[in-house]
Amino acid sequence: MPASSILWLQQQKQLLEMEYKYEREQFRAQTETAGVARKVAQGYCWYPLNLGRSYYNSLNQLVVEVERTEHTDQDHGFEPGKQVCFFTQDASGEARRGGAHGGLLHYFKFTATVSYVDGNMMVVALPDAEALARLRDGERVGVQLYLDETTYRLMFEAIDRVAEAKHGRLAELREVCYGVKPAGRFTFQPLRFPWLNPTQEAAVNEVLRAKDVMIVHGPPGTGKTTTLVEAIYETLHRESQVLVCAQSNMAVDWISEKLADRGVSVLRVGNPSRVNDKMLSFTYERRFEAHPAYPSLWAIRKAIRDLYDHRPSGGREAFHQKVARLRDRATELEITINESLFNEARVIACTLAGSANRVLAGKKFSTLFIDEAAQALEAACWIAIQKAGRVILAGDHRQLPPTIKCPEALKGGLDRTLMETIATRQPGVVSLLRMQYRMNEAIMRFSSECFYDGKVESAPEVKYRGILDWDTPMEWIDTSDEAQTAPYLEAGTDTALPSASDTADAPDFSEALNPDSTSRTNPQEARLTLNVLKGYFTKIGKERILQERIDTGIISPYKGQVQLLRSLLRRDPFFKPYRHLLSVNTVDGFQGQERDIILISLVRSNESGNIGFLHDLRRMNVAITRARMKLILVGNGRTLCHQPFYRLLRSYVRSLAGRTPAEG
Repeated sequence: MPASSILWLQQQKQLLEMEYKYEREQFRAQTETAGVARKVAQGYCWYPLNLGRSYYNSLNQLVVEVERTEHTDQDHGFEPGKQVCFFTQDASGEARRGGAHGGLLHYFKFTATVSYVDGNMMVVALPDAEALARLRDGERVGVQLYLDETTYRLMFEAIDRVAEAKHGRLAELREVCYGVKPAGRFTFQPLRFPWLNPTQEAAVNEVLRAKDVMIVHGPPGTGKTTTLVEAIYETLHRESQVLVCAQSNMAVDWISEKLADRGVSVLRVGNPSRVNDKMLSFTYERRFEAHPAYPSLWAIRKAIRDLYDHRPSGGREAFHQKVARLRDRATELEITINESLFNEARVIACTLAGSANRVLAGKKFSTLFIDEAAQALEAACWIAIQKAGRVILAGDHRQLPPTIKCPEALKGGLDRTLMETIATRQPGVVSLLRMQYRMNEAIMRFSSECFYDGKVESAPEVKYRGILDWDTPMEWIDTSDEAQTAPYLEAGTDTALPSASDTADAPDFSEALNPDSTSRTNPQEARLTLNVLKGYFTKIGKERILQERIDTGIISPYKGQVQLLRSLLRRDPFFKPYRHLLSVNTVDGFQGQERDIILISLVRSNESGNIGFLHDLRRMNVAITRARMKLILVGNGRTLCHQPFYRLLRSYVRSLAGRTPAEG
């Protein structure tokens, strides 16, 4: 890291510019060269669409409901808050939409924002009524993700403001975060929280003592959210209001729900990703709508729209005066409602980018809490820190990093987060949670030794947890070892694999590049993975699985493999009784989750030992720590073990074979 915090920020800005240009070029390529079928397969696009009802929401935004009518099982990247654009495709394009004839697509000259997504239906906020009229007139309408220019603009502005700060709290926090100045702390006798374990209790006390910055480092299963909620609750005994942020809407929703369960008044600003009554009940939009003054505001807004719809040809001055009076009254009511909502709330919750929302303009907070800080770009954190007097970050920089698309920016270190930088430069502000409550000791121990210097321990109640007597908590089914795969080459099922006796050669467990996307698949490994799960389910017994609701997650690092596994699961009658207990997703999709049984399909299988982004060991740390009682890895050991980490993992799994549960 450069000695100067200013130089470091300038370097961060350069890397962010590289990422922005790369993403912009990718978007241009998707827009101009990729065919619709390819966009749909990659999850960037819904086509064709049905346009549903349109209406003005409580924030006076014109929204329209859209529904996809084809490829309804296809994964996609549409989420609340994301920017989108609409297009139409002419009849000639309809016949050739699988090709790369971008010229056949006609893009509308406006962008819109996803309000929320529910299954195959999406609500999108439009810029104006003219945009809606254009959509209604269009035929064969589709929607695709658009480059999020707004968030990039906010990050660039934040970096500039932080770098330019000469005096004041922002300049002080910058110097502390980059280790130029030591972090300050208060001194007082520790408070007792008997319902927390010692390291959780210590972390809460360190949050209360922090003058500038503090980190709650929570490895998998250590109760990071529990600790953070307690820290926020205690902080509210000393402060009237705090700001709580996270990188994603899902993470904001999660911490908001936990705070609401604790009885804290939360005001959720932005677009929740969980569309349920509990989540909506504390959103800014729903609270705004429920305010006693809202009916008057709605009536005034409607009157303004009616005036424009029936605008007189003469008397322009009188018309504008009337509209101006109504708008002034509407603004007064908006300010009244806004002040009322913010005065009632103890916690304001939003994404990091959402902290720049106009309803938060000019507001300052004594304390900012950033949850899942290890997944947030450094520049994104500074958007929110500008509003704060001190900063508490919570997360685990040994788990998933931010997603960086530009290889050069990744190589330059754009994925290095502010949390990681502070932990390195100010190690004294880090409080590590050491007691985990999720995993069998054997599963936990590997992660603890590799990623946490052996400091994480298992709570007694989970140390020996298992499903079957004398079971081995971790297994690796090596697809390069015929002796290991042979028992699962069963005929007569929808996931049947050819055995060596059926074909001239053993099954081909080679990886393949999906022609419709950039993802990889390994069809035979996918089938083998499901056959391994069938064998384990058979050992447990159907009645016990259903009675005890033993849940299972199947993870793959590659979206293509996830889609293939889901397709095979749907077609196989064996899994029909268990589908409510089964979930298949990427590593990112399982972040923050856990299951009794986890299977991981590792996909990569080639002679050269190329394992792509499986080199990111933090991703594997997430995958293996989702399992409570049983972890099964399926993958080509010959390919993967070119990398020392996977050699160590395979050696560790083999060392567990033959041990009794009490031995770990």
